[in-house]
Order: sequence, then C-alpha cells, then structure tokens
Amino acid sequence: MTRIYAVVCLVFAGLVLNANHDVTANETAASDYLGPVDVVASADGKQLFVAAQDAKQVLVVDVAKEKVTRKIPMPAPPTGLVLSPDGGMLYVTCTGPKSTIVAIDVATFETTTRILTGHTACGPAVSPDGKTLYVCLRFNNAVAVIDLTTCKETARVPVTREPVDAIVTADGKTVFIANLLPATAIESDEISCEITAIDTASRTTIAIPLPFISTSLRGLCISPGGKYLLAVHNLTRAPIYIGQDWMISAAVSVIDIAQRKRIGTIALDEKHHGAIDPSDGNFSKDGKSIFITCAGSRDIHAVDMAATIDKLLQLQIQNEAAKQKDASFVPVPAANVPDFLDGLRQRYHLRAGDGFADPWSSDASISRSPRRSVVLGSKIYTAAYFSDALVVLDTEAPVKEMVSAVRIGPKPTLTDRRLGEALFQDAGLLLGKIYSCTSCHPDGRADGINWDMMEDGLGNPKNTRSILLADRTPPSTASGIRKDAELMVRSRIFIIHYYSIPWETGDKVYEYLKSIEPVPSPYLVDGRLSESAERGKKLFFDEEVGCAKCHPAPLYTDLKMHNVASRAERDRRDTFDTPTLVECWRTAPYLHSGRYLTVKDLLTKGKHGQTGVKIEGAYRPKPSEGGNSGKLTEMQIDDLVEYVLSL
Repeated sequence: MTRIYAVVCLVFAGLVLNANHDVTANETAASDYLGPVDVVASADGKQLFVAAQDAKQVLVVDVAKEKVTRKIPMPAPPTGLVLSPDGGMLYVTCTGPKSTIVAIDVATFETTTRILTGHTACGPAVSPDGKTLYVCLRFNNAVAVIDLTTCKETARVPVTREPVDAIVTADGKTVFIANLLPATAIESDEISCEITAIDTASRTTIAIPLPFISTSLRGLCISPGGKYLLAVHNLTRAPIYIGQDWMISAAVSVIDIAQRKRIGTIALDEKHHGAIDPSDGNFSKDGKSIFITCAGSRDIHAVDMAATIDKLLQLQIQNEAAKQKDASFVPVPAANVPDFLDGLRQRYHLRAGDGFADPWSSDASISRSPRRSVVLGSKIYTAAYFSDALVVLDTEAPVKEMVSAVRIGPKPTLTDRRLGEALFQDAGLLLGKIYSCTSCHPDGRADGINWDMMEDGLGNPKNTRSILLADRTPPSTASGIRKDAELMVRSRIFIIHYYSIPWETGDKVYEYLKSIEPVPSPYLVDGRLSESAERGKKLFFDEEVGCAKCHPAPLYTDLKMHNVASRAERDRRDTFDTPTLVECWRTAPYLHSGRYLTVKDLLTKGKHGQTGVKIEGAYRPKPSEGGNSGKLTEMQIDDLVEYVLSL
C-alpha cells in the first residue's frame, strides 16, 4: 500500500476560516466585536445582509450610502445566509448544539419563523422553487431538509464529515455538499475531502473525491450554464521537504456535473508567493471569471475559468494520448505546474489606506481574515472577520483605488487573545505566505492527516493533534518533545517562520490557545449522556476494564507517556503522550499514527487497552500497560464507544 506523507513545519492552534467558524472560543468577546463571516446581496443589489457572528446580529447595509441601516438580533451566533429565489425572504443559520434557522421578511425585516434543527447549522441553500431549504449540520455529519411550506425538517441525509457549504443545481435535482475534512485512516491511498452529491428526489448520495490529501474544503459554486461545479480547498503536496515553497496551496477543483467526475485541479500559488486557506468562490457578473477569496494570504484571485477549463480538458487529452503510447507514463497534475495559470489569473492584494497592518499589530486592518464574499457588478464585497468591516474590491477602478472598506462598526482594537487568534490564521507570519497555523488546525483542532514536524527527527510523521486543552495537558506533541504548550507555540513561531517576528507574538498566540473551549458532543441527548453512554461510563471507570487508568477525569489524560502497542513502522520510540479524550468525537483518525478511523476500530482491530496481545500489521511491541477491554461483549464495546464519543 502506498503511503505518502506531507512534511510540514507548522502546527499550533487555529479557528476555522469561513462562516462555519467555531464560535465557542469567541463568546467572551461577543460584546466587543461584530465578527462578520458572511454577506449576501438583496435581489435589487441595493442592500447587503451581513452575518455578524460575535454580535449575534444580521446587519443591513445600504450599498449606495455604505452605511448600516438596521441591526437584527439573532438567537445565537449566525453562521450563514441565503436569499430565497424571489428575494423576499432571508434565511439565517444560527449555530449551537440545537441550532436555529431564522426566516426574515426582507420587506419588513421582521422575523417570520424560527426552525430548530441539529448541531452547528451552516451553509444554507434554497431550491430554485423556493420550497425547500438545505442546511449543513456540521457536527451531525448530515444535511437537514427543511420544507419551507410547513417550516418543518422532513429528513436528514448523512454525508461524509463536517459539511459546511451547500449549493443546489438550477434544475433543483441535485444538492452538492462541501465536506470540510477527510474521513479516512492515514494508511488509505485516498485521503481527501469529498463532495457529496444528493439526489433531491431519492435522497441517495454519491461521493466525489478531491485530489489526494485535499483538506479544508470550504466553498462551492456552479458555473453559468450549470455545466461545472467548482470547489475551493487546500491541497497538500507530498512528499515535500521543509523549507521549500510548495507545501500547501489554495486550490480550485473543477467537477463535471453531468458525469459527477473531477476533470482537474488548479493551484493559486505564484512562484515564491503562496495562496492559502480559500474561503469561497463567486463568479463575475459576465460569468467568465471566478473570484476566490483566500483568508490566510488575504487576497482575492480572479481566474478566467472558461480558458482554464479548456486548458484542463486539453491536458486530459494529452495525458491520455501519452498513456496510450507509453503505459508507464505518469501525468503531472495541473496543480503541480507553477505557471499553469500564467495569463489566466489576476491576484488582488486586499490592502487599503485605512490600515494594512503587519500581522502582529493590534491595528485591525480592513483585510484581516476575509471570509465569504458577494459580487455586485465590478465590485466584490468580502466580510473581514477581525476588522468588523466589508472589504470592497473594485476590479474596474484605478489600481490605487481598487480596495476600500465599508465600516459596519467601530474600528476594533484587538485584545491579546483576539490578536492571537488572528495571528495564527494569518499566513503573513510566514515568508512567502505558504500556509497559516489554521491550515493544519481548523478550529484549533485537527485536519485528519499526518505531518512530519522534524522536532523528533525526519521520517516519522504523526497525526495532527487538536490544540484544545493543550495548555492544561502537557507535554505537547505525541512524542513529548515539548514540555508544554507555551514552549511549543514559541518554538514553532520562532524556529520555522524564517524571518524576524516580535517576541510578544508567542504570548498573544498562547493567550488565544488558552481560550479555546470544547464544543458539546453531538452524541449527547439534550446535553446529557444517552442510556448507552451511561452504561459505557460505568465500563470506562471500571478498574478491570481499565480505561480510566490512563484517561482519568476531568481531563481524561494522566499527562504521562505510555507504551500502548501503538508504535508504527517509522517511529523511533515506544512511548507516546496520552491524549485527552475531550472532543474525541471530532479528532479522527486515532492514535498518533492515524491508523484507525473510528474509536470502535481502535478498540476491536487495534485491541487498544488490552494487555499482552499481538497486533497484525506494522511493528507493535508488547505493551507495558493496559486493561481487559478484550473481554467486553460487542454491545459493551458499543456502549463504551458511545461514552467516549460523548466527552
């Protein structure tokens, strides 16, 4: 089985870069900041509706006056917006373990309906006839189908992993879903995010995989005419060595809708100047270009998609012809050709006179963390999360006047915690802007793939760890190389960023790291353990089963290194740090090697927690510690898994 690992040199905390931002860590600042994450335009283009996540509001902006005219309170932080086809209703997804969908009459700005749904609603999309709303339930790994005539949820369609965006075809027959993270064990040859295509009539699904080691799939759009679906995501290159420019790229994958097949992927990097962490994509008014907003590199890329798709199709023909002549021919993907987009792309840096600040400055530049955008004529309006502003890019204006801002609130001064959050989302900390901290740690959690951090030597990659509770669960890193999270943050910043960074940067990032709080598990029932999880809890703390020996409450780690028979083929040690089990439900795959996709696989196939067992596969020494989980029945194992996933 082929194993290809990306070698990267950046891991520490991060929050998600789009409208599906993890709001829990920001609630303490909600009264101080607006936190715009999404923006849509009214049918006549005279108004903009802005989802202000931290303020728990929807703002109405007069486009001509560039002024907020109304603030509509929401029951919880809004994550996404969509307008009905006739422009009469605005639907707002508001996050939470029990999310709320708010329907607003655009004529009166009155809330007409509130619909309760699942965990962390986001990425709403409306059918062309205006009768059905599709909502991504990120942590239920499902899409809710809402009947807008009865205002009731009629179905949930399971999808791959953490759905965050949806779009409906013009005929209403298919809903495409962007799944944020891969759902594969590391030893798979097909580690990538997937697009889920849902047949709206039968509600059956088809998975459309993106290129190998694609992550952070955040946005979808459909080309004029409806022939192609475009997906924006990060693309990891492997193998790659620390110090080279190409490690992660912002990318656009092109899907033939009729065939449900990817025809190619392009990277947005320029030589020695990266593009990273794309938030979304929108077509220009004439339909010729797509505008891709990159949050990490703080820029917008305009790509001539008609010409680019033609070039991709020509490359396909050339590769097929070459393969017929020589069966051993291995084509070079378009995404690996640095000059593939030469002459087909324009890059716009989001800088303006009211404050492009250095990344580590407390000045809230208007371009800090651009999220989702909307196109009105020649102008692109983008929600800038940390700036409490809309960045305005006018592609037809003189160069010096291209970028401006619409202030939707007072210019914020960032606290150390808030600035620390902004810092690790900003690729400006790194020479060449080739990645940000959040490129590997969406939400400050894990991207589901393995990286080689070099701290304990090259050639032994390990699965990305969540940063949640890192300040309270030393040592940091699976191999325990860093004694605590503060040292880990400082070492990563000052060793790997290749140029001078103020010392206090580490303090600010650490302040953010300490603020991250767990999200309630989707396995809880009304905030409580299910009956199965209650049975599993008794097993977990049973001395004979032994789980709590290494995972004692409340942090569910004993803060020690153990040999639990997890040594992988390339590892140089037998003992590894015991991870916290808090939010275990969102950190798959499991073990430091990412060998097991599910907790049940870990317990059954991996025999985790059992003493003196032999495990097939890569080298596994006899463990020095363990329990007797091997004596559990299948039902008991299911109960134990239910409890662990409820933490």
